[in-house]
Amino acid sequence: MTMTDEKTVRASREIEAPAATIFALIADPAEQPRWDGNDNLGQAAPGQRVRAVGDVFRMTLTKGAVRENHVVAFDEGREIAWMPAPEGQETPGHRWGWELEPLENGHTLVTHTYDWSRLTDEKRLAKARSYTAGHLRASIDRLAVLAEGAGGL
Repeated sequence: MTMTDEKTVRASREIEAPAATIFALIADPAEQPRWDGNDNLGQAAPGQRVRAVGDVFRMTLTKGAVRENHVVAFDEGREIAWMPAPEGQETPGHRWGWELEPLENGHTLVTHTYDWSRLTDEKRLAKARSYTAGHLRASIDRLAVLAEGAGGL
């Protein structure tokens, strides 16, 4: 786990599961509350599986607010990233991303990144500063439990 600079936080871990299994859990918003290591995600309606840059999926947070997540990077089985925004508003500039690197042994190196270098909402800066590699690693660890057990789904 490393902090690449003051506004980008990254954590990585090898997971003993194929990239396709892990990616399926990340790209389906209805699955995300199961592996959210920060217990911030409440629920997402089924049928929102991300398939391309430009997709938008909706997530209800544990405190009831709805977020529209704008997909800004997508490579099936390899990379996905989104920028959340309050419902009906522009994204304030932070980005959540996942990169999956298939390894020869059928495992996958998973990297989770939080980048708030373009965050413009002053009210969100304190929370953004509080995210550590440990917070990101908590999500990776939960994702590993799901992906490594019974095919992850």
